[in-house]
Amino acid sequence: MAKAPKETTFLVSSAGTGYFYTIRRNKKKNRGDAKVALKKYDPLAGQHVLFEEKKLSPLKKKFQQTPWGPNAEQAGAE
Repeated sequence: MAKAPKETTFLVSSAGTGYFYTIRRNKKKNRGDAKVALKKYDPLAGQHVLFEEKKLSPLKKKFQQTPWGPNAEQAGAE
């Protein structure tokens, strides 16, 4: 039996910190479903906030979560 195709989606913090989680969802099961919204911990905000499903730009996906990314200097200065 073949595996079901999975789609990677991003949960972006509603606190505006730019922090995000990634989840993998089954494409066939979740066709037409409402967008996911979960309450999870945002380490940049220091509290639990609502994370909503959104699309990210390819550049943001590549550099946002690495400690040496373009926003690493800004996070250390605050």
